[in-house]
Amino acid sequence: MTTDELKGRVALVTGASRGLGQAFAVGLAKAGMAVALTGRTESDLAETLKMVQEAGAKGIASPADVRDRASIEQLVARVERELGSIDVLVNNAGVGEPFGPTWEVDPDEWWRCQEVNVRGPMLCSHAVLRAMVKRKRGRIINISSGAGTRSVPYMSAYVTSKAALIRFSEVLADEVREHGISVFAIQPGSVRTRMAEQILSSSAANKWFSWLEQVYERGENLTTEPATRLVLFLASGAADKLSGRFFNVAEDAKDVVSRAEEITAKDLYTLRMRFR
Repeated sequence: MTTDELKGRVALVTGASRGLGQAFAVGLAKAGMAVALTGRTESDLAETLKMVQEAGAKGIASPADVRDRASIEQLVARVERELGSIDVLVNNAGVGEPFGPTWEVDPDEWWRCQEVNVRGPMLCSHAVLRAMVKRKRGRIINISSGAGTRSVPYMSAYVTSKAALIRFSEVLADEVREHGISVFAIQPGSVRTRMAEQILSSSAANKWFSWLEQVYERGENLTTEPATRLVLFLASGAADKLSGRFFNVAEDAKDVVSRAEEITAKDLYTLRMRFR
């Protein structure tokens, strides 16, 4: 399948005001989708909406707090009313802080990270799935991180939230498979977004993450294009046979799909504890 599958469909992208979310929204628009945008900053959302419209697509922008159930339900109702049924949900909104030893960080800030990075995708998925289940069609793409697959000291809030998002994606995929819906989690790579810049320039990064700058210096700094191509690939249905799996932008998604039987048989690209 190609992105032709996306023409005339509707997407909802969270965290769409800048960075990866903005790139995903514009990429989906260029593929022929109508795109609904949400984020925290109205002025930035307006800029993304302008880019979507310049790509020749219909779009709406509506600020919303992904942690607030009523706000998300109102957003989804507006999208369905003005653009139509939502075919693709991209859960991109996320935060990284707080950073530092767990016993030193503010517990409320630590929990806020879980609310944005885990509760947010759950609420958005909950709001769109009722209609998707009824139509027997839909795809959800959760923007996670490789940090969710390993221990990263002094980043416990972010790592815990991204691990939870990967597992949530797996469980949700198993629940909705019989209804014709696919769910994926992805690792978008090291993209120097505004959030990344804020982390790099923070006192916490200087103290706890001196290695992070080296990641970019080694040439691992990616543009938003590889992750956008991956989102379009998954949104198109090309990887539906691997619903529930974790896709890494560093790999060739087409090659991964070509190994679907092996991946399923060996239970690869999942978050598991290995004993042997």
